[in-house]
Amino acid sequence: MSWTPLLGRRHVDSEERVMQGAYDVVVIGGGAAGLAGASTLARARRSVLVVDAGEPRNAPAAGVHNYLGREGTAPGELLAAGRAEVVGYGGEVITGEAVAAEAVGDGVGEQRFRITLSDGEVVSARRLVLATGLVDELPEVAGLAQRWGRDVVHCPYCHGWEVRDQAIGVLATSPMAAHQALLFRQWSADVTLFQHVSPAFDEEQRERFAARGIRLVDGEVVAVECRDDQLSGVRLRSGEVVARQVLAVAPRFMARVDVAGALGVEPVEQRVDGHLMGRYLPVDAVGATSVPGVWAVGDAVDLKARVISSAAAGANAAAAVNLDLVEEDTARAVLRHRERSVGGSGSADG
Repeated sequence: MSWTPLLGRRHVDSEERVMQGAYDVVVIGGGAAGLAGASTLARARRSVLVVDAGEPRNAPAAGVHNYLGREGTAPGELLAAGRAEVVGYGGEVITGEAVAAEAVGDGVGEQRFRITLSDGEVVSARRLVLATGLVDELPEVAGLAQRWGRDVVHCPYCHGWEVRDQAIGVLATSPMAAHQALLFRQWSADVTLFQHVSPAFDEEQRERFAARGIRLVDGEVVAVECRDDQLSGVRLRSGEVVARQVLAVAPRFMARVDVAGALGVEPVEQRVDGHLMGRYLPVDAVGATSVPGVWAVGDAVDLKARVISSAAAGANAAAAVNLDLVEEDTARAVLRHRERSVGGSGSADG
């Protein structure tokens, strides 16, 4: 899938941006969460810049699902529409990677952040929104990564309808494997659960599988087989190949944390029965991190987030960011008002 070039920017050099105070908000990440937040902020008449590395997590997928009104839209098409909306409201979107960020003072008590891009350019912002997304760490099975997002999937709500009634395999890689197999059974009567390298299932779990007609296969999976660019089977270390059309896996969901860590936003591990499921950025109900002035949104903070929920989280956080800026603007306006009032009184008495 090709990546559509990003849209729009004012040609102002980085030093001038910093000297001018640059942006009210810089959003790092141009997925659904980042663009929804940027659009909301631009509509609130805030100066906003989106810095997007152009590496969307869902790029391999044919379409976005469970997104009301945009069902089946190609991921690139949805993001292109989002970028156009941001630019249409006066925001800016650039291709780039934020490699460093730090909190800096502006000399008059106002909060500010300085963000360095991979090309050396520096921009600054009063507030920062991290929409950096996550990385799916896939099991080390030959050929699996090449099928990711096509016929190797993980979320039944994202892909279940598209693979309905097909021969589905579930690769056990975590304590959630039984849950995943039972879920995919909702979409197909032909589900096989591969024990792989996970601990043995107990008798109660095996009974549940049997009751739902889920076949359990012992042995380590070493590769996926393909025919005519379609998944055709799963090969075990024994050499046996089990015919399958789809393979469901549970990757580790690892939030991108480079910039967040530099700012002091520490990631948290999510574990189930001691097994590492992923890593996320902790935030409050509106996306605020523990670092004043920094928000985080999307699947970097919610490992189960889908595209539509990520977009909603971005919009909600943007409203909180704008309110925070309104409070700061008002506090500074009150100080100026008092200074003028004192100066005016002194002049009248003289």
